[in-house]
Amino acid sequence: MQLVVARIGRAHGIKGEVTVEVRTDEPELRLAPGAVLATEPSSVGPLAITAGRVHSGRLLLRFEGVADRTAAEALRNTLLIAEVDPEEVPEDPEEFYDHQLMDLDVVTRDGTEVGRISEISHLPYQDLLVVQRPDGSEVLIPFVSEIVPEIDLEEQRAVIDPPPGLLDDSQAEIATGRATTDGDS
Repeated sequence: MQLVVARIGRAHGIKGEVTVEVRTDEPELRLAPGAVLATEPSSVGPLAITAGRVHSGRLLLRFEGVADRTAAEALRNTLLIAEVDPEEVPEDPEEFYDHQLMDLDVVTRDGTEVGRISEISHLPYQDLLVVQRPDGSEVLIPFVSEIVPEIDLEEQRAVIDPPPGLLDDSQAEIATGRATTDGDS
């Protein structure tokens, strides 16, 4: 099975390095020198990693045959795809591969049906579960333990504890624009 493990960003320097947006919890395994990755678009790859390093909090990679800034910039927005055994699971029991989460039923703690996971959106600061509701609408659920306290792969369900307003706008709590102190009105 193929999993997207990174997206190539802009070129870094003049010797062919690129920044990458990591989309795996195991970059030391998936994005290590010697790894050969498929690409999307497929015409760009496969790409073999020759070197990697962290600079200012960003992972930089260098690929075989990419020796200058022009060649590196041509790779921008390319997805890097690793071949993974479908039976493989992450070492940490709190981590999941996207394919494990797809099509899970989503219910609240009291058993109320919310919908089914149709997509996982990887954002810079957190992941979102895109849930298709029975009426055809979508709801975005932040994939954090406070809101998604349980993933049960055997039962094929995700249990959520949504804050007010996440599932129903009429229950949203409105935050005020400023704090008041004694004497203010």
